[in-house]
Amino acid sequence: MYVSLNNGVVAAFRWVVIGLLGVFVVGCSSYPPAPSAAASPDYNYIIGPGDNVNIVVWRNPELSMSVPVRPDGKITAPLVEDLVAMGKDSSTLARDMEEALGKFIRDPVVTVIVTGFVGPYSEQIRVVGEAAKPQTLPYKQKMTLLDVMIVVGGVTDFADGNSTTLLRTAEGNKQYGVRVGDLIKRGDVSANVEMKPGDVLIIPRSWF
Repeated sequence: MYVSLNNGVVAAFRWVVIGLLGVFVVGCSSYPPAPSAAASPDYNYIIGPGDNVNIVVWRNPELSMSVPVRPDGKITAPLVEDLVAMGKDSSTLARDMEEALGKFIRDPVVTVIVTGFVGPYSEQIRVVGEAAKPQTLPYKQKMTLLDVMIVVGGVTDFADGNSTTLLRTAEGNKQYGVRVGDLIKRGDVSANVEMKPGDVLIIPRSWF
């Protein structure tokens, strides 16, 4: 009697678990598919901590140099201390440099060239979950899902790639479904979509 009762409890529990998993799977697949085109044609790269900037001051080589953007988002250069670089494009930073240097030299002409390309945290692409190498990477114009998956080395053997969620912070954390499994295992190019700055890819573990 005890054994049959115990088996009945186990069976009931098994069906409860299966039901919950079914709800979970349906919930994961309920997100709309991500749009194939997402890149903005007027996108400008924004400087972030960890970038390097080459500052060229015309006819003033002693003021020209390469400097890193500090963790606080500022740079220090000859005659210019603690100038905010984070959140600006290269042209805006060049104009700010000209304004700062204008206190010491006449009509400075500055060109800023960004190298290193880390970008601000708000624009970095993040890949978490069952990626082979979960990581954060800088956004690049026209970057696609396939580009991201190549960098992270694909998915693990335990990944449920076709249940991957794309969290789009640029659209108020709206969530989309993307078919990573079809893209990298079947070569289905229709599953490839463009990324946006700040996107987060969440690759779940398969339950089966």
